[in-house]
Amino acid sequence: MSEGSQRNSPAFGQVVIGPPGSGKTTYCHSMRDFMGRIGRQVTVVNLDPANETIPYPCAVDIAELVTLPDVMENLRLGPNGGLIYCMEYLEANLDWLQEKLAAFRGHYYLFDCPGQVELYTHHDALKNVFAQLAKWNFRLAAVHLVDSHYCTDPGKFISVLCTSLSAMLHVELPHVNILSKMDLIEQYGKLAFNLDYYTEVLDLSYLVDHLASDPFFRNYRRLNEKLVEGRTRFPACHLPPLQDKESMRRVMQAVDKANGYSFGEQEHRSLEALMSAAVGADFHFSSTLAVQEKYVQCEDKAVEEEVMGL
Repeated sequence: MSEGSQRNSPAFGQVVIGPPGSGKTTYCHSMRDFMGRIGRQVTVVNLDPANETIPYPCAVDIAELVTLPDVMENLRLGPNGGLIYCMEYLEANLDWLQEKLAAFRGHYYLFDCPGQVELYTHHDALKNVFAQLAKWNFRLAAVHLVDSHYCTDPGKFISVLCTSLSAMLHVELPHVNILSKMDLIEQYGKLAFNLDYYTEVLDLSYLVDHLASDPFFRNYRRLNEKLVEGRTRFPACHLPPLQDKESMRRVMQAVDKANGYSFGEQEHRSLEALMSAAVGADFHFSSTLAVQEKYVQCEDKAVEEEVMGL
């Protein structure tokens, strides 16, 4: 491909967003390795000025432009205000980002983003950066990671769904929501329903009934009902689990569909070879039921049955 046609051809990629500690950097590391094994050239871009421990080869690092510790020290800002300033500084220096990205034109991009939720729900700096990338012919999809342990708390799960919906509407990119850290899903409590209830985001009115068993949330039943009602008007928020190579493949295909990336024949054969080598290994689970059987402890009496008995 000539230099001119490569410059004009679309660039594909993912912007990886989500709350602090949801596994964004680990996801970028794992997805980079997975894509590399099927022949895809991947460039990882760190846009988190607070990320001091980067496990992957970082082609473009915002630390070359601005760092959170420097901003906090020189401007006497806290971590939240400092992150907002860093993103506004990046927005004001998009020529720096364009120059850095131009060296890797033709690659697939993974953007490792900061963990401050406000940056995706109502602040405009990152949204404007993504919009400018689109003007540069980047076709991106947002991968929103959600810590799976929120499923064990109905109140937090409803809050996470509202946050995901808010990010979907604000960022204005094709969205893929992912449940991360499946091995820790019951670290903070038991699931009230089967795992597919949470991954498919089924009838949330059952969660309202479940919250009613808590004396604190009982006083806010009407508020919870309105939150659930608002959420059900936008049924596009599914939360597939991420826990092995097969689930990585399914996530990659979902993102490829969202951002318009099309497989090449050689990559397709490499993917088939990679997945055929996985047969019989510990990562052969391919369904939500299999994930539940692996990570969710089964008990004689389900939590929802206990609630109905209250």
